[in-house]
Amino acid sequence: MRSHSYDDVLSGPRKRKIPEVPAEPGLVVEDPASGYCGAVVKIEYGNVVLEDRHGKHRVFPLNPAGFLLEGKPVTLVPAKAAPKAPARRISASGSVQVQGLKARVARDSRIWVEGKHDAELVERVWGHDLRVEGVVVEPLDGVDVLSDRIDEFGTGPGRRLGVLVDHLVSGSKESRIVDAIRDENVLITGHPYIDIWEAVKPSVVGIRAWPKIPRGTEWKEGVCDALGWGEPWEGWQRILAAVGSYRDLETPLIGAVERLIDFVSDPDEES
Repeated sequence: MRSHSYDDVLSGPRKRKIPEVPAEPGLVVEDPASGYCGAVVKIEYGNVVLEDRHGKHRVFPLNPAGFLLEGKPVTLVPAKAAPKAPARRISASGSVQVQGLKARVARDSRIWVEGKHDAELVERVWGHDLRVEGVVVEPLDGVDVLSDRIDEFGTGPGRRLGVLVDHLVSGSKESRIVDAIRDENVLITGHPYIDIWEAVKPSVVGIRAWPKIPRGTEWKEGVCDALGWGEPWEGWQRILAAVGSYRDLETPLIGAVERLIDFVSDPDEES
């Protein structure tokens, strides 16, 4: 016969360990004190909400061994939350950001814009997309030299040019220059605004509308004078700082830039 130690005698019968069960929604348990039986709805403030077969809810504290599961006492504990999928981060252009992006070797193809402000605004909104595609944006410093610059660049398969032009409307100087370009490896898009500034929605910079500037007055200087923004460089800093995403831009500019990025990053153009 097995003998009992002195400690066994003093400790008395060993208590049975009550299992802990995650309170998963839908788990059916019984409150032994009231006989209420219901399915777990949720855990809140240290209590469990149960729903009976009639759809009625009752709240019970999460006491140790406070419930019966298939007739046996259990302790309900909060269920561990399922790991969440990483939240998708959206870039300023509205595209899904590529996580862990490594710099891609720049393509031979390029996007040209008229000036420094155009380049900075395109980078502000589409910078992530451009790095994903390995596309470089360069200021052209006006479209008057566009034809000569295209000849110098030397287009061809795998060496495309996308050009963004301001004030591309019927009868404008810009439209006449663009109409003279005939090259299947060059895509020219544009917007109707006098300057890239005007392609930013007025409300974004806190004005009701862009001022009308008389002919003969340099447009940016006239805008800054009319709005009290100081020098053009100060006005541009104000505008660029206010732009957070594509939603702050007028639709014609958005469409024009998106077409250029698609054109120069087309898989078919890579050698």
